Amino acid sequence: MNSPSRLPRFVIPTLVALLALGGWEWYVRSGRVSEVLVPAPTHIVQWFAESLLSGELLAATWVTMRRLIIGFAIGAALGVPLGALCARVRWVRDTLGVLALGLQTLPSVCWVPLALLWFGIREEAVLFVVVMGTIWAVVIAVQESVLNVPPLYLRAAQTMGSNGWHLWSRVIFPAALPGVLSGMKQGWAFAWRSLMAAEIFVVIVTGFGLGSLLNAGRELLRMDQVMGVMAVVMLVGLLADLIFFSPLERWLRRSRGLER
Repeated sequence: MNSPSRLPRFVIPTLVALLALGGWEWYVRSGRVSEVLVPAPTHIVQWFAESLLSGELLAATWVTMRRLIIGFAIGAALGVPLGALCARVRWVRDTLGVLALGLQTLPSVCWVPLALLWFGIREEAVLFVVVMGTIWAVVIAVQESVLNVPPLYLRAAQTMGSNGWHLWSRVIFPAALPGVLSGMKQGWAFAWRSLMAAEIFVVIVTGFGLGSLLNAGRELLRMDQVMGVMAVVMLVGLLADLIFFSPLERWLRRSRGLER
């Protein structure tokens, strides 16, 4: 007997989203809340369409994504070797590792005043905040991933003559790769938060990003613009996970026999 057909995975989430948006629209249209403070979904969609046609949203998204990718790449490039160094050298772990743990708890907005004093109202100020928001999450993740590599792997590899770069590239890093990838995802999330804080508080003459657009909506009491920008930020984050991180995770699980 054939098993009953199952609904595609996207059906139930789509229905739930449509019900939630419909209830939201009805609640606002019923006059129970001010449309100035809580815009209806149709108003947000209208702003979205208008900003796309004017090119404002695309320009702001491009500026933000360029800053995000550059800052995240710098932070990850610095964080991976520093995290590995913290894991393998005790005194580095007791100094830089502890410092990284403390700085990781520091809100990203705290870096904005220092960035303005050191770099002025320039592009470098925003990139500095993004790097500071990224690097410490990556350092901690890489450090813990390397420390959690089973000692049996290291002893077996060293018994067979592996050491130095060969040990790192063939044993330690492949074993730590799942944790490193999780740290990169966490670093990406922190980079987003840092960038939004920087763009809101730093007025950049080289281009206004999504954070600036968000702040402009707040100042103009355009809550449709505020929520529209928030939706764009969420959408870009989801797309980054679907296009980049999720395929890497699936490849990693399949390469280790954890998924077909």
